[in-house]
Amino acid sequence: MGLRGRNYARQYWPFLVPAGVIVFAVIVFPWIFTLYMSVQEWHVGGKITFNGLANYQRLLTDERFLWSVVRTLYFTALAVFFPMLLGIAAAVCFHRKFPLRGLARTLFILPMMATPVAVALVWTMMFHPQLGVLNYLLSVVGLPMSAWVYAPNTVIPTLVMVETWQWTPLVMLIVLGGLASLPVDPYEAARIDGASGWDAFIHITLPLVWPHIMVALVIRTIDALKSLDIIFVISGGGPGTASETMNYLLYLEAFSFYDMGYASAIVVIFFVIILLISLLLFGARRQAY
Repeated sequence: MGLRGRNYARQYWPFLVPAGVIVFAVIVFPWIFTLYMSVQEWHVGGKITFNGLANYQRLLTDERFLWSVVRTLYFTALAVFFPMLLGIAAAVCFHRKFPLRGLARTLFILPMMATPVAVALVWTMMFHPQLGVLNYLLSVVGLPMSAWVYAPNTVIPTLVMVETWQWTPLVMLIVLGGLASLPVDPYEAARIDGASGWDAFIHITLPLVWPHIMVALVIRTIDALKSLDIIFVISGGGPGTASETMNYLLYLEAFSFYDMGYASAIVVIFFVIILLISLLLFGARRQAY
């Protein structure tokens, strides 16, 4: 590096150091501290003692934790599948020209604009077994009333319904952006060749918009994995532990049971799971381009 290059480097340092300090304070240090705490035995108010890998060994035999992993993956699978399916369908519909299309798009994305806690409070009232509007509507059409979030076998699908209602518009917007950038020539050629609308969608639209679908899939998966607010407000992890995901169990261990060492070990395992799933999705996304 020449003299001029070294002078430029010295000029850049005052701008890089503050950003580096912030990144270290906000991201690097918390993770170092979490790793440190994950090998400690510490209840808030008590003495911190080193216990090696005891917290991780406890995780392997803790049925409550193991079931929370299963529930997290189950919730994530449903909370990704339905918004993706409905979001792609909505994007295709809104890509077509029809009267008041702009107004319809605006109304469709309104759920995404609300805060998750406000959404959860509204849906909690709607899920009430006796006073909720949903059971009233079911009774009007002659269907049996549902327990919604008050039964172990329906609580997670019900929570997924709320997630789907709120985050389908996000998938729609991402896919709609891809549809808006598609070329016209392949569709004209397919029409001349006599291809149906379904054939054009499968063989032209879907491959061309696939990179945008993968972006939506990555964002939606990561968001569903760390979902807490909807579960916390609507079901509180119940009934019993039927909707207790890893994120909710982590909250309980840290802020209800004050077992910071064990909670830190859950954080590390949770991070590893999210990292592995994210790497798989990013690898699939790179292949899509």
